[in-house]
Amino acid sequence: MTKDNLRYFPQRFTFILNPYKDTRLSSCPKCRRLTHMRKFALLIHIEKFGFLTLGKTCRYCSPCELIMAHQDELEDELVHVFENQSPEIIGNPYLVFGTVDIKWWKQSLGTSGESLSQLLEHVTQFKSVLDLKMTGGWQPEKKPRPVK
Repeated sequence: MTKDNLRYFPQRFTFILNPYKDTRLSSCPKCRRLTHMRKFALLIHIEKFGFLTLGKTCRYCSPCELIMAHQDELEDELVHVFENQSPEIIGNPYLVFGTVDIKWWKQSLGTSGESLSQLLEHVTQFKSVLDLKMTGGWQPEKKPRPVK
């Protein structure tokens, strides 16, 4: 892709993909407020396949504009999409690129053959993608206690 062909997408939302199966994000890791469920049309690029728009209900923090998806749930849905049509795609690396305008996505569900250029007109790229790192359990104190 040449520099002239590069497309600049509007940026919105921050995204976290939670890799921990035993940890669910009911509160925002940034501001600690309770999150709520919201449906997004996630634009996912899958290696050796291309782009896929997947409707996914994710945890969402409105003040932070933070979308939180659980990796195991997302991968289960990707398996469900490809298990009958293209099982060789299952397990390929993927990247959650951004979101697609939900109204446009719902309208395009009934039609066939929406072009990539039409899709890209409705894409919003993530401002940033955060890594979720869990810490916990028994840890040494940060400051040693004074000896009396």
